[in-house]
Amino acid sequence: MRFRTFLASTAIAVTLTGLATAPADAGVRHGGGYLALGDSVAFGYRPGAVTPVSDYLNAANFRGYAENYAALRGLRVANASCPGETTGSMLKAGAQSNGCENSVGSPVGYRTTFPLHVTYAGTQIDYATRYLRTHQDTKLVTLNIGANDMFVCQATTPDQCTGPDFQAALNRMSRNVATILGAVRAHYRGDVVLMSYYSLDYRDPVQVKQVQAIDAALTQVTRRYHGKIADGFTAFRLASLRTGGDPCAAGLLIKLPAGGCDVHPTAAGHRVLTAALALAR
Repeated sequence: MRFRTFLASTAIAVTLTGLATAPADAGVRHGGGYLALGDSVAFGYRPGAVTPVSDYLNAANFRGYAENYAALRGLRVANASCPGETTGSMLKAGAQSNGCENSVGSPVGYRTTFPLHVTYAGTQIDYATRYLRTHQDTKLVTLNIGANDMFVCQATTPDQCTGPDFQAALNRMSRNVATILGAVRAHYRGDVVLMSYYSLDYRDPVQVKQVQAIDAALTQVTRRYHGKIADGFTAFRLASLRTGGDPCAAGLLIKLPAGGCDVHPTAAGHRVLTAALALAR
């Protein structure tokens, strides 16, 4: 086990070194298209506590693992992700999201207020299928979705998604992801890579178990559709070893002015996820 951890750590370290030495816009963009789908992690979102309002008026101010990887490989990225997207809202307009098109108890969401990286009407999966039909040179599709399903579950169930409601939410998420990947595969036979979720604190066994359950469910569905897994969970864990398993202290999560960290990755955190994506391919 220790030897496998050493090998994984070494692979990620080598990949990160390559990322650090590559220029921000490395590669001429002739390598084909890259469609990034997902939520706020895929979007590169930063919370309002550390971000000027003016930054939200231009989505180019937000850069995450998708933009990093596209620059590294010379791909043209179309990042359709939306902060707060759930698996349900990705498929059906008006479905409950966690801040994309609407929020729990509110019709207001990110997409109703600020621009996304790409502009489209309808759902994210509608955009994805249109893109794949019209971009035959697409080389990669990534998906990062599911966590917001659990946040909605926490906000709308009596047990805050800690009992049977958690498994019900997992099952619903899995069915939706199967529909999403089925729609992608109807138009595309190339690489599909799921970015698995990281833990906010690897010292917390309860949270770690929940994240692992989410990732396991997502992985199972992705494998059914011949997809690959970018292991964000392990990448963050290894990058947090020097701080005892605390991604916040390791600088992987955005620090908040009032103390603690937000759930979203820093630029360093996104470099770790980019390394995980590079290793998956």
